[in-house]
Amino acid sequence: MNEVQILLVEDNEGDILLTLEAFKEMKVKNHVAVVKDGAEAIEFLKKEGRFNESILPHLILLDINMPRLNGIEVLDFIKKDDKLKKIPVVMLTTSSSESDIAECYEKSANCFITKPLDFGKFMDVVNAIESFWFSIAQLPKLAS
Repeated sequence: MNEVQILLVEDNEGDILLTLEAFKEMKVKNHVAVVKDGAEAIEFLKKEGRFNESILPHLILLDINMPRLNGIEVLDFIKKDDKLKKIPVVMLTTSSSESDIAECYEKSANCFITKPLDFGKFMDVVNAIESFWFSIAQLPKLAS
């Protein structure tokens, strides 16, 4: 895999900056596209509007609590779409609600991670995501 394509769906500017910084330090060459709400995520994945040149990601990091469409609604859309459902979706959110966790797994999330508040621990989480999804796991090839 030449360059890993990651889609970060996150509305919190501070979390966006932390995540981008963490991925910048990764061993794997990557490109992180950022969208700030669920509606933009769906436009990006459908290659609509300003996202008509977007590249399908190898991995999606998806927050739950966002404006317009929340992460669970986006997850449901992804996993019901034949072209998108193979893309691993990691729920990366501040939520630790048992109902959110259960609902995400019911809708076929590949993983649910509650964001740590500490920067060092957050870096550990991003490194673990990188290590597992890009060094250990085999990802499917996706049509652009």
